[in-house]
Amino acid sequence: MAAQPLVDATVLSSDLLGPGRLFSAVRSIASTGSTNADLAAAATAGAASGAVLVADHQSAGRGRFDRRWEAPPGSSVAVSVLLRPAEVPLQRWLWLPLITGVAVAEGLRSAAGVDATVKWPNDVLIEGRKVCGILSERVDDAAVVGMGINTTLTHEQLPVPSATSLALEGAHCSTTEVVLGVLRALEQGYRRWVEGDDLRVWFAQRCSTIGRQVRVQQSTTLSVEGPALGVDEWGRLLVRTPVGQRAFAAGDVLHLR
Repeated sequence: MAAQPLVDATVLSSDLLGPGRLFSAVRSIASTGSTNADLAAAATAGAASGAVLVADHQSAGRGRFDRRWEAPPGSSVAVSVLLRPAEVPLQRWLWLPLITGVAVAEGLRSAAGVDATVKWPNDVLIEGRKVCGILSERVDDAAVVGMGINTTLTHEQLPVPSATSLALEGAHCSTTEVVLGVLRALEQGYRRWVEGDDLRVWFAQRCSTIGRQVRVQQSTTLSVEGPALGVDEWGRLLVRTPVGQRAFAAGDVLHLR
């Protein structure tokens, strides 16, 4: 008998689906290789925009730069969403992980009562410790945005000492409530993005990178340090460097003390 997933797709569907809504279908499963890979295959096969896939466990989950790490079953939740923003110029697609980060932060605040913030471009932190990673991938004319949220990981199970989980932060809520809060917030942020709103101030309100001294690691040998000033209209991080202000579309960011 197949294991029952922890996240109740019926609850999500009753709240998120309907005429004029962003999401078109919600599926919850106990385990898969990668929710992003599953929805990327679905996108290639012509699946509709708004498909959501939730899994309690990923055996082949990936992060940026193809980094891999497998959490114990049931200790984190993976959520991926298939989107087809045909009306948005490709230059603005860099905003997708930023919007998703704010959605996760807002969802965790509402469902779990934690002080979550966004670390540009694709992490969500609680008191400086990583609770969620985000991976946005382009698939032809579609985008697949994935979130991996640490729910019940113990200290011994954390991938690095600088990570955390909702349980370790004292949160008392179901995984279904967490996913529902995140997807509600994602729908709001995505609609603003599609409508062409200027999201710079909105993002800055939840971003713990802006105003900090940072190091942007562009490769194993190339990095730049300076204060993070904000993001530009394309979602690029603006950093004051010794040679002037620079805009970064990608890179690992370290918050310096």
